[in-house]
Amino acid sequence: MDPDADYTTYVRARWDSLVRSAVLLGCSPTEAEDIVQTTLARCYSGWAKVQSADVPDAYVYRTLVNCLAKSRRRRWLAETPTERLPDRSVEDPADAVAERASVLAALSALTESQRAVVVLRYYADLSERQVADALGIPAGTVKSRLSRGLEQLGKDLGDADADEARRGSPC
Repeated sequence: MDPDADYTTYVRARWDSLVRSAVLLGCSPTEAEDIVQTTLARCYSGWAKVQSADVPDAYVYRTLVNCLAKSRRRRWLAETPTERLPDRSVEDPADAVAERASVLAALSALTESQRAVVVLRYYADLSERQVADALGIPAGTVKSRLSRGLEQLGKDLGDADADEARRGSPC
């Protein structure tokens, strides 16, 4: 298959998930789209390397985390979001907004490293090994950050929501 076609297929399949992951990592929706676009541009230039990785998704998510970290180091952001993207269809918009706000608030209370581990493990559905590879840290560190992060989420969200998070329910 044509490498451009492979890349296009990958982007179409993963775009929404990558954008939501970036939002859960602390970006605004418009900033998340910019970060994902930068991530995918970097991956496109080395697409053969991405495809040859043991777990291409882990490679892309690591690039996403790196792009986000780099954007946070900038002193000035040239773009300021002016619009809010509407959420996808939901059953009760008021409940969804309240739940989303509480989850985002609880995630923002975590340290950046804990938030990255929790989002990649439970939202992006990467294994502990894949999260470790994506973040360039040992698997034991993933486990300890995950444990501390889930404990903090349990305190902030209440035990019922934390149990749901442990089962891998997306936000």
